[in-house]
Amino acid sequence: MIEPLAAKIRPKTLDEFVGQEHLVGKGKPLRVAIEKGHIFSFILWGPPGVGKTTLARIYAGAIKAEFFPLSAVSAGKDEIRKIIQQGGFMNRPKLIFLDEIHRFNKAQQDFLLPYVESGELVLVGATTENPSFEVIAPLLSRMRVFVLKELADEAMSRVIDRAGMKMDKEARSWLIQMANGDARQAITMLENTAQLYKKITVKTLQDALQAKMLRYDKGGEEHYNVISAFIKSMRAGSVDAALYYLARMIDAGEDPKFIARRMVVFASEDIGLAQPTALVVANEIFRAVETVGLPEAQINLAHGVAYLALSKKDRGAYEAYIAAMEDVKNSGNLPIPLKLRNAPTKLMKNLGYGKGYEKYSKEDLLPEKLKGRKYLKSSIRPTTV
Repeated sequence: MIEPLAAKIRPKTLDEFVGQEHLVGKGKPLRVAIEKGHIFSFILWGPPGVGKTTLARIYAGAIKAEFFPLSAVSAGKDEIRKIIQQGGFMNRPKLIFLDEIHRFNKAQQDFLLPYVESGELVLVGATTENPSFEVIAPLLSRMRVFVLKELADEAMSRVIDRAGMKMDKEARSWLIQMANGDARQAITMLENTAQLYKKITVKTLQDALQAKMLRYDKGGEEHYNVISAFIKSMRAGSVDAALYYLARMIDAGEDPKFIARRMVVFASEDIGLAQPTALVVANEIFRAVETVGLPEAQINLAHGVAYLALSKKDRGAYEAYIAAMEDVKNSGNLPIPLKLRNAPTKLMKNLGYGKGYEKYSKEDLLPEKLKGRKYLKSSIRPTTV
């Protein structure tokens, strides 16, 4: 079996690792844990190709653990039971790296719980999904969660350097943009191009990409391409395209709850005030997926997708919140106007807390420094407002 290039150039130490400085930079939590050999279970949450598997392997080496890589797509209780029952090697800890931990059902996660709690197993989970939705609370409470980010362009460039392949600046720039922060995808594209062509240029990269058979990869790469196309089709009101991408995900075995969650977010982010009932519909679709399950839930999802795609769109509320958050970050904790403050004591009342407050005042109630700021630019208002 030929080892893929991405595996050949996988970093073996933190000094070789690229990106995630907020976790593995000097004095940062995961670096400290690795350098000091702290033994604990944790979850690595982030997009594909940003170093989750590599960090798990580096950590296993640091604590001198026996490393057992499993995928939650194919593994189950039997595989874990075998690992637990087999004899240990010189008292080394047993570390199970469970890729796509979000695909383990509640019963499977319950099975893991006592072994993680007792320390008999060190569990390192990797997921592209929010673990607070997909990992049961008792297991999650016994694990730390580290959030990984997409690799920045500079980090992607360093990853490409590790592949040791010559290319011009235009090809490098195109590859970085196409990979969209996914190091594994960048290296795979490089490897495919090098196998087909003598030189790596923008043209040969594009040709190699087009020659690759379109396939929905539940492990990561095409996963994000299809969900992106799905969201953008609903945003554009292209109901036929949205239904096509929905069908493609369902046919490939995508978790229907993942799709339904994206629809709930879409209802507020892209439809918002234009049709507030969209959030009600999206939530009910999510609930139907939970209670009905596949295959029947396909009908509920199709209903919801058609409704959301055909709804009027307005991103005003979402964009207003983002603008308000920028002011929070830039301005810090500005003093709350006195008239808006709670006045539970006589002293507070004497100091003017709550004085002059009127329930339905049209006065600007922002902190003094932000008076006059308008976040909500949209002219759309719900009919009930």
